[in-house]
Amino acid sequence: MTDIHWMTAADLARAYRAGTLTPAIVVDKLLQRIAHHDRNINAFVSVDAEQARAQARAAGEEMARGIWRSPLHGVPVGIKDLIDIAGQVTSCHSRLMLNQVARQDATVVARLREAGAILLGKLALHEFAIGGPSNDAAYPPARNPWDPRHQTGGSSSGSGAAVAAGFVPLALGTDTGGSIRNPAGHCGVAGLKPTYGAVSRHGVFPLSFTLDHVGPITRSVEDLALAMNVLAGHDPADPASARAAAPDHLAGLSQGLAGLRFGIVRHFHEEDARASDEIIQAIDRCGAVLREGGAEVVDIRLPPLSRFTMTQRVIFHAESWAVHANWLRSRPGDYSHIARRKLIVGAFLGAGDYVQAERWRKQLIEAVDGALEQVDVLIVANSFEPASEIADEIEFARTYGRHARSPFNLTGHPALALMCGLSSTGLPLSVQFVGRCHGDNTLLRAGAGFEKHSGWGASHPPMSYPRAA
Repeated sequence: MTDIHWMTAADLARAYRAGTLTPAIVVDKLLQRIAHHDRNINAFVSVDAEQARAQARAAGEEMARGIWRSPLHGVPVGIKDLIDIAGQVTSCHSRLMLNQVARQDATVVARLREAGAILLGKLALHEFAIGGPSNDAAYPPARNPWDPRHQTGGSSSGSGAAVAAGFVPLALGTDTGGSIRNPAGHCGVAGLKPTYGAVSRHGVFPLSFTLDHVGPITRSVEDLALAMNVLAGHDPADPASARAAAPDHLAGLSQGLAGLRFGIVRHFHEEDARASDEIIQAIDRCGAVLREGGAEVVDIRLPPLSRFTMTQRVIFHAESWAVHANWLRSRPGDYSHIARRKLIVGAFLGAGDYVQAERWRKQLIEAVDGALEQVDVLIVANSFEPASEIADEIEFARTYGRHARSPFNLTGHPALALMCGLSSTGLPLSVQFVGRCHGDNTLLRAGAGFEKHSGWGASHPPMSYPRAA
């Protein structure tokens, strides 16, 4: 049998049904692994071992009585620490929030509880989902399980690291400019930014009302679908929540690649902002894998990447300033230096900038919609470089903004990050698939087909290293 810590949520569900594992055994094994390895990774800011064991016992007792809540029943989950869990601190990885105890669960947490998932603890992030791997934030930065000298990507840093390290099979993240897909890519796991409005943001600390999304990070596309079947659906407590009925995200997952048409947005990473040669070659290999699996692959063009990124940044900085302006005026020293530097940008934007950006946003949505009338799925580079070293602030500053993720926060289209190779230094490389709005299930079908034919879905970090400096 696969080691428990590398089992997917779907693997665990099948083992529970077969009676070969119990939630109590799984939780104990994962808590032991966290205790042994997280001193190198810093994925968790808090672990609620007592409550997790109690939830595991309760889940096991229900299963023994024939009560099966969902395929996530008894599955351990980690929660990014800007998502509320009732009775626990929601710190946002910031000194400003260390005493903020949530009164009730976020909608996504309530849905996980109802599905029988086990809440293992709260996960690290970049401060307020905008900072970086800072040593002057409330907690140390999460580190990459493939090499702890390197950053994880963010802002859902602990979520990507925890799943990659085998601490949990499923974690929740948020994504405003790529914050699920970046750590999923750098940590070699799967991450989905759903269609805007598909998953509730109620009970999640905001960064940008127009751009914020909540979604899962897992080790398989099948697990993303299982998670989305629990998380997705209308929530009247979120004004942006979609009223359209959520699809069955498992439907069609095994249909394969035949009949799907993919369009590579090559100019993003070859012309508009040239990626490293390793990334360019990896994207080319993705196209070859898809063709071998029976898909059609063509090149397709969108407006220049700079038009997307400039528009996204205006909205992002204006809205995040609106959230943080009072604290930035009264308690600027309580922010980490990276978060403070990024947030202050919004103070220099005017109403005209914001209105013009919203006009551009509508045009860019139409452009992506038009491209997706020609193909079923877009292929887009994720990060343009492998993960940089945490200690190298110059390289971090040079590479961190080099990506093609933020266009799809701007347009709201679902975007999926999947591992597509290893760099020459042994760090994960990643590709994005982008689908039609509310076509998340077709996007997941495409991802499952790629995962099967590429073989990268079964990759794990070596996890053999001395304690990080």
